[in-house]
Amino acid sequence: MTMGNKKELSYDQREELLSVLKARFEKNMSRHKGLEWANVQARLEANPEKLWVLDEMEITGGEPDVVGIDKNTGEYVFYDCAAESPAGRRSICYDRAGLESRKEHRPENNAVDMAADMGIELLTEAQYRALHKLGKFDAKTSSWLKTPAEIRKLGGAIFADFRFGTVFVYHNGAQSYYGGRGFRGSLRV
Repeated sequence: MTMGNKKELSYDQREELLSVLKARFEKNMSRHKGLEWANVQARLEANPEKLWVLDEMEITGGEPDVVGIDKNTGEYVFYDCAAESPAGRRSICYDRAGLESRKEHRPENNAVDMAADMGIELLTEAQYRALHKLGKFDAKTSSWLKTPAEIRKLGGAIFADFRFGTVFVYHNGAQSYYGGRGFRGSLRV
């Protein structure tokens, strides 16, 4: 819900989201050993605009959860932890240039713009690999990853998945899209 130019949730939406995030946090303690929910919640309540972002991640099927803390800044790091690439973010090209280069059968959106609109960052290859140390993800789907500029300049984009017990990183044209490919994001709070 947007109130004026500010993106914020109503009290009821905030409480519902915090309840969902707390339950997920407590169910998946191996993702964030040594962290306490009360501290995460205090940080979230002090940053209501970040709750709006987490709600967007949740609405699109990302199942965001805390995966660590930045020791330098004290920020909690959230990743999309849904088993498969978030359902509400699939069948999209990598970026606007890729989308606009399609002559026909254009998808409705692209990963880079969607992430920016939501207020999240696409996972990098390193972050995607780190996520897989916490569980198995994308066994049936794949996720666009933040693509290095030198690859993107040549028309390509990278994506990854988990098959045969291994994370594979691949390339495609940025204009390509598939029903089983979406993107995962990160948020720092």
